[in-house]
Amino acid sequence: MANDNIVLSIGAHPDDAEFMCTGTLALLRERGWQVHIATMAPGDCGTVEYSREEISRIRKDEAACAAAMLDGTYHCLECGDIFIMYDRPTLLKTIALVRKVRPKIVFALSPSDYMVDHEMASKLAQTACFCCGVVNVETPGAEPFEPIPHLYYADPPEGKDILGGEIKPSTLVDTTSVMEKKEKMLCCHESQRNWLLKHHGIDEYVDAMKALGRKRGAEVGSAYAEGFRQHLGHAYPQSNILKEELGDLVHVK
Repeated sequence: MANDNIVLSIGAHPDDAEFMCTGTLALLRERGWQVHIATMAPGDCGTVEYSREEISRIRKDEAACAAAMLDGTYHCLECGDIFIMYDRPTLLKTIALVRKVRPKIVFALSPSDYMVDHEMASKLAQTACFCCGVVNVETPGAEPFEPIPHLYYADPPEGKDILGGEIKPSTLVDTTSVMEKKEKMLCCHESQRNWLLKHHGIDEYVDAMKALGRKRGAEVGSAYAEGFRQHLGHAYPQSNILKEELGDLVHVK
């Protein structure tokens, strides 16, 4: 029998999921869910040493390696770094992805994030979920389906919006038991340490991820947690499927 418990993370770049939601993906995988991790772009500008073609190949290989740690599938929609657009061609690619994967849960990036690529990826994910069953939006080879997936927005880096305001997640998932797996998945992205050191001033790649995990964990009395906000607008599912699936590991505010 086919497994229809499928979760899809839609990020902008390779390693977005590993920073923000792979702890929750790992917990769902332990409960039998199929995992898909997608990025809008291959990370073709995240380098100070490789050509666009070289870094794209490297980063997609790293992303596929990380996804494989959850027996998952990696997808890249082949947009360009810095040029992820909310336009018809990109929307059609994103809608087609959602229709092919047919997830029950979609994780997206924060609507307010430190870079516009992330915000555009978030908007694309939102519309793709809404349009998964809209039959007059045609995506040859990817059939429409219902219902709309449960959509959750992950924390932005440091838990801050673009003006430095604190994001307050409504759902926190205790990821303490899978932090080792999350760390190993992030470490698959070896190419990014030098890039973040040069451009962001971040030397401790893993520590930056853990710092937000500890911050969210402290809010629920655990060592580590991941924070999410559920999209609860009209027509989207209103039940908290993460709470239903993960039970006491999920804290709802």
